[in-house]
Amino acid sequence: MFQPYKYHHIHSYFNTSKPFHFLHFFFHIAIVMAVITAEFEITSSLPAPTLFKIYNDFDTLAPKAEPETYKAVNIIEGDGGIGTIKSITYSDGLPFTNSKHKIDAVDSNNFSISFTVFEGDVLMGIIESGTHHLKFLPSADGGSVYKHSMVFKCKDDAKLTDDNVSLMKEGLKKSFKAVEAYIIAHPEAC
Repeated sequence: MFQPYKYHHIHSYFNTSKPFHFLHFFFHIAIVMAVITAEFEITSSLPAPTLFKIYNDFDTLAPKAEPETYKAVNIIEGDGGIGTIKSITYSDGLPFTNSKHKIDAVDSNNFSISFTVFEGDVLMGIIESGTHHLKFLPSADGGSVYKHSMVFKCKDDAKLTDDNVSLMKEGLKKSFKAVEAYIIAHPEAC
């Protein structure tokens, strides 16, 4: 049974003569957390299963393929599969030193991996978390297309600038190209 008196406090909140009272209520609810999305794709001569395997072995391969970015990638908890938590120590000279991420999904049938960065100065003090979805799509020429989408949840009313997002995308593209070049030069590593 509908009881209008239960909702009287909501009605009285909106039915006020105070200026901007409704706007204050609206912005209090609307500015909880900014969510920023970004994506990119890169074509590769390497087949999708190879790229998928490479990114599953990222913790051992990244410091070899791109030592100027990755000093170490270590498993803190888990066996490398879903739920595994990894710690990345970045190389000297970068504007950040560390991050931790958790493997959210691994789909070997569809060559996809998802993980969430949840800790570290790589989050710049303004990002609550960053979820990355990687997918390796087979292409007709025997190579593949690497698709990378990201969802960043910002803290409170903080926002990522377009420059921040562009720098992240360029860094991830650079890492992909470095790993790809390493595997082409060292096929035995795969």
